[in-house]
Order: sequence, then C-alpha cells, then structure tokens
Amino acid sequence: MSVLIRKLRTAGTLCGCFFFVISLNFIYTRYFSKVPLSNWATNNDELKELFDADITLNYGARTDVTTISSWKAPIMWEGMFDPNVYDRMHIHFGSNVAVTVFAVGRYLDVYLLNFLNSAERYFMVGLPVKYYVFTDTPEKVPKVALGHKRSMKVLKVDRYDRWQDISMMRMQTISEIIESEIRYSFRYVYCFDVDQVFKGRFGSEALGDSVAMIHSQFYRYPKYRYTFDKNPQSKAFMKVGDLYYHAAVFGGSWENVKNLTDTCYENIMVDKIRNVEALWHDESHLNRFFFDNKPTKLLSPEYCWNEIFPDQDIRVPRLVWAPKYYDTLRT
Repeated sequence: MSVLIRKLRTAGTLCGCFFFVISLNFIYTRYFSKVPLSNWATNNDELKELFDADITLNYGARTDVTTISSWKAPIMWEGMFDPNVYDRMHIHFGSNVAVTVFAVGRYLDVYLLNFLNSAERYFMVGLPVKYYVFTDTPEKVPKVALGHKRSMKVLKVDRYDRWQDISMMRMQTISEIIESEIRYSFRYVYCFDVDQVFKGRFGSEALGDSVAMIHSQFYRYPKYRYTFDKNPQSKAFMKVGDLYYHAAVFGGSWENVKNLTDTCYENIMVDKIRNVEALWHDESHLNRFFFDNKPTKLLSPEYCWNEIFPDQDIRVPRLVWAPKYYDTLRT
C-alpha cells in the first residue's frame, strides 16, 4: 500500500491533476470504501500514515514558479491544492497544533497582540491550536479572544542581554516544552517569530512531518548569493546548500521539531565553547540542519512574505513581515 502511494505521488508530478483525480478515485474505491469514516481518526493508524492529501497536489498548476524540490518535496503555492481536501483529512484524523512564539522585551508591546489576533483569524482555522507564549513579562501579555478549541499558555523566560542569544537559546526552550508537555497532547508543532502578521489562509496544507520555510528574500536568487555560514570552525558551516530557509517559520511533527531544536541547540553550544558564532545565529544552524535532514514539505514565500519585494509570484500573502524597528527594539 505504501509503495502504491509513493508511485502515485511520483507519477503525479509528471502527469498533473488529471492523473491525481483518477488515482484518488482508485485509492478510495480499492482501499478506503470499506473503512468507516469514523474509524479514520481513532484506531486506524495505518491509514493515517498512508493517506496523504499531498497526493492531490497539482504541480503543473503553477508554471511560473518551482513547485517541487530536487528531492521531491512539494513547495506549497496558491493554485496547487484544494484547501477543503486538506481540512477534511486533518479534521477526520484529529490533527492539532502547538504554536511557539517568543515575545521578549519590547517585542511583546509592539508585535504580540497583532500576531495573536491575526493568527486567530487565519492560522489553522477549524483545528485545535494552543499558543505557547514565552516572555520575560507574563503580566503584560494581552487578553485575546480565542476561538473554539483554541487556548494559550504563557511561560516566563529569562531575557538575555543580546538579542542574538534570545534568538539562539529559544531552541533549547522549544525542545524542553515539547518534551515536558507538547508531545503528550499535540501531533504538530509550529514555531514563529512574533514580528509577523497573518493576512491570508495559513491552513492545514502547511502541515507535514518536517516543514521548512523558503526565505522570501532569496528564492529568486542564484545559489552563490545564499548567506550560509562560511566559517569552517562553526557547526553551521556550509560550502553549498539546496535552498535558503527562513528561521522565522518552521514546523512539523513534534518528533521532528524536537530533533531540529535539539540538534541546533547542541551545535550552538559547541560553537560557544569554540568562541564562534554563526553568521545568522540560529538561522544558520537551521539551514545546516535542513541540508543534512531534508524537509518533507516546503512553504513558498507566500507563507512568510516581505511586502517591499516585487510580488508577481505571490497570489495570496498569508503571513507578512511586520515593520522592523531594530534600532530601538534590540537595544
């Protein structure tokens, strides 16, 4: 069965949407018609693993952009997917999502409320979501009207003197909350920077085992312009890479996100012992991780867009960069 699914997915990248419709009809008729729908989200773990809405992706729908990676991971663009297919599947399978976001210092005052309010409007609508807000001032976290099966937990963290350390050390904090709590209640984890605003659907099509965000600044650039860490003394060192990823958004199953954060944290600490700091801090380590451990799904720049860039490829800006005030917020 799993071999069949893989063959269908591979063939689909070549034959397009028509093949997928026939393939799905075949799968439903041959394998799923005898399985009560009520069983899908409860006791049939094999079906949860084998049925993947990504087989419905129409890779040929967007000829203006790259829709699949060299290792056959889909790159999610508007026009490639039917959101209803993904939503129905994840609702039936009982998918749920834990969100981590850090709002330390003045980042809380400037960004957190807009991030949370916009997430409630656009992020994983219809699925259970819990926001884990990490801050040095829990008493200042604003009240937000949360939807059905949506909740929030505020956790106090230390504030480091340098913003670079806040950024890097979040990897340890995310790993710890996954180990102590998230793994027992949530299938998926998404990690966000707080200085962003949701403006369009950021839905269940973005869920996957290991999800990386293609950096909007670099997706049209030649590889020689990617800003990988070039210091051989750093654990983030890379001579070449596949793509350049943005650390403002990453996610996946709790197991894979924990593996990512553990690996990045361990490598950051090795660098500290060596008195080395990667060029772009945790983002450099994240890029090295995804080079060594290929993500299974890639998010197009729609999912983390800078509105100052030319937007000829962006049909739906889903999450956008908020205005940056580095001179004041990072002081």
